[in-house]
Amino acid sequence: MLLQDVEWDQALIEKYNSSSPRYTSYPTALEFSPRFSDDDFRKATQRYPTRPLSLYLHIPFCHQLCYFCGCNKVVTRHPEKAARYLQQLIAELRQRAPLFSQRLVTQIHFGGGTPTFLSDAQLAEVMSVIAEVFKVAPSAEISLELDPRQFPIERLQALRRIGFNRLSMGVQDFDPVVQQRVNREQDAAQIVELLSTMKALGFTSTNIDLIYGLPQQTAESFAHTIERVLMLRPDRMSVFNYAHMPELFAAQRKIKSDELPSPAQKLQILHQTIQQLQAGGYQFIGMDHFALPEDELARAQRAGSLQRNFQGYTTQRQTDLLGVGVSAISMVGDTYSQNEKTLTGWASRLAEEGNALVRGLSLSVEDCLRRDIITTLMCQFTLEFHPIEARIPQPFTDYFAEELRLLAPMQEDGLLIITPERIQVTAKGRLLVRHICLCFDQYSRARAAQQAFSRVI
Repeated sequence: MLLQDVEWDQALIEKYNSSSPRYTSYPTALEFSPRFSDDDFRKATQRYPTRPLSLYLHIPFCHQLCYFCGCNKVVTRHPEKAARYLQQLIAELRQRAPLFSQRLVTQIHFGGGTPTFLSDAQLAEVMSVIAEVFKVAPSAEISLELDPRQFPIERLQALRRIGFNRLSMGVQDFDPVVQQRVNREQDAAQIVELLSTMKALGFTSTNIDLIYGLPQQTAESFAHTIERVLMLRPDRMSVFNYAHMPELFAAQRKIKSDELPSPAQKLQILHQTIQQLQAGGYQFIGMDHFALPEDELARAQRAGSLQRNFQGYTTQRQTDLLGVGVSAISMVGDTYSQNEKTLTGWASRLAEEGNALVRGLSLSVEDCLRRDIITTLMCQFTLEFHPIEARIPQPFTDYFAEELRLLAPMQEDGLLIITPERIQVTAKGRLLVRHICLCFDQYSRARAAQQAFSRVI
């Protein structure tokens, strides 16, 4: 069975489609505490002082509100806000850089919001500062998310000159009715030309984001969107499940609930999408990610080196993550930490205390063990017991007896196979791997029962 194969079992999906974390971290951000201090962060930087470093820069600004969005963002038409933020962001970079003086930066990612809200000159300024205060590997991945509605094609050449070599573009849906309902109307021809130009200019990886479950979507309409994307053939694709939570995200209150596809219709859309993408030659990476077989993500999965962090799936192994900007999250040593979530709060803390860290978590030995188990299952769909047993005082089957008891019904249903040597997630179980991982999560099983997380599908 090829790694990308996924077997759709409607009855099992309906049975296990409950809420669980997305496991961009374990423990999840719900366990972060304000007791975690900047001193804890500084100590963590010395845990693995020569480990490679990934940088994440959060740019929160957007020109226009997308109704589906749940990101930390600031919708504005005033560029002076971004200019002020940029100088504060640079100050944070300069403040943190000395803590990582021995590190080599192998990955830089600008996320948001809309990073291309910044001008080319502003992006170049940030990259210049990064090159000044950090050691950046010549082969570093330097990526950026862009909104095709507010992006002249001529800017792509400037991005290449600045140093960007990977781009991600939010498309969501090609259907004009759906676009109108979520306030994200865009020109399909512009998207086609953008992706074509990206490839011509030598961007080494291109990604397109789609969302299923939006208002007025049908299986037929979304199939047309997938057909158009398959013609564009991006290196990677993300197909996210829209979670309608208007009580948490004010923008979503503008979406009419009665226009959303039903749960059964959403499953139909996803099933059809997976069939189309696999028939089109894309490898199922996990959850909502797909990649062409020759892409680094797909190669890393086949090689057993795929990893997962707060940005999702990554090829960067044993790499710490420094997040800067409002709400940004870091993974340093065996700790997680997060900056203040509001723009004014982040700026105030940065000015008054020299850092914007507001909460975090120091992982215990047990946390690290379970984090590695969950990450391995999420990325490789298989877990060998022998490496785990080297870290615990008894056989895997004894130490994790309760977890194996919880997994037993899933084995009976064909989601996984448990042998004396390993757990192997089957083709039927790959779409439900979050539910499988939940059995090893000491914190979140009770939270999942309370619907604190999005549904698996």
